Amino acid sequence: MHFFYVLLHNQISGNLTFSINFVIQKNNIHKNYISMKKLLLSLFTLAAPVIAMATGWPSNYSGVMLQGFYWESYSESRWTNLTSKADLYSQYFDLIWVPNSSNCQGQSMGYNPVYWFNHTSTFGNESTLRTMINTYKEKNVGIIEDVVINHKNGKSNWCDFVNESWNGNDITWSLADICKNDEAASHGYKPTGANDTGENFDGSRDLDHTSANVQKNVKVYLDFLLNDLGYAGFRYDMVKGYGAQYTKMYNQSAKPKFSVGE
Repeated sequence: MHFFYVLLHNQISGNLTFSINFVIQKNNIHKNYISMKKLLLSLFTLAAPVIAMATGWPSNYSGVMLQGFYWESYSESRWTNLTSKADLYSQYFDLIWVPNSSNCQGQSMGYNPVYWFNHTSTFGNESTLRTMINTYKEKNVGIIEDVVINHKNGKSNWCDFVNESWNGNDITWSLADICKNDEAASHGYKPTGANDTGENFDGSRDLDHTSANVQKNVKVYLDFLLNDLGYAGFRYDMVKGYGAQYTKMYNQSAKPKFSVGE
């Protein structure tokens, strides 16, 4: 039995989280949709005074987002599979949130990115990714990318980040872009960035978002996601891992149609 998770989520002022999660059995999606939408609108109306306080929440927003994956949905969430469901899903959903599509070297849900501009992943290659995004866009459905910019993996060791380029922009990295209190410092590496501005994440190297180079790289990356690949917006992963002012900076630069933080 396949299940699909519908998510309406907003993080308010970094403190209060308002979320509604629904599970719809695939076989019942048609008959459940009307009652689901009525419930969504009722709950949304009750929460309107709180939601009105939220920064960045679209005025009079009434859309429904589908979470297009679950943990280890390597097959079910392949871009070709999601594309094949476009006629069905576009009848009910306004946004679809998908996993991070960048290359992580090997099977991965996308939360340990090695590359930012190579989008051959567990879920398909860049060609099938673009086809999925464009297919839904033609049906007025936006695809939301799970953006992982709190941390990054090296190609062959902890800190050998891959240099890339896009649209005349060179994306380069050094140990100065890694927080100096990252775990790498106790494993033979010498990161020279500032101390982390948020919570530690020990699964990959924490990027120093006070670094002008990191900020430049992130802005170029987000520009690529929106204006080259065609994503409609972002779900920022692990936003507790760096200061909230940097998410504001990146959104002001990228101007996504929709964004939310984990």
